[in-house]
Amino acid sequence: MKYNLFTKLAFVCLVATSLTACERDGPAERAGEKMDRAAEKMGEKMENAAENAGDRAEAAGDRIEDKTD
Repeated sequence: MKYNLFTKLAFVCLVATSLTACERDGPAERAGEKMDRAAEKMGEKMENAAENAGDRAEAAGDRIEDKTD
């Protein structure tokens, strides 16, 4: 099968862009990854805090109910 010049050039450009995408992450990418991890950790901590607050509120409600009986 014969390929024309445009097809060959497109293939070379595709390979070249693929190889440049394999470079090491730059400072912006690394900073973004750190921010993602920090946001994820903060979300987990907030979830745990909300769960603990719910547990404490439930326990307080149970104590109030016991004293009013």
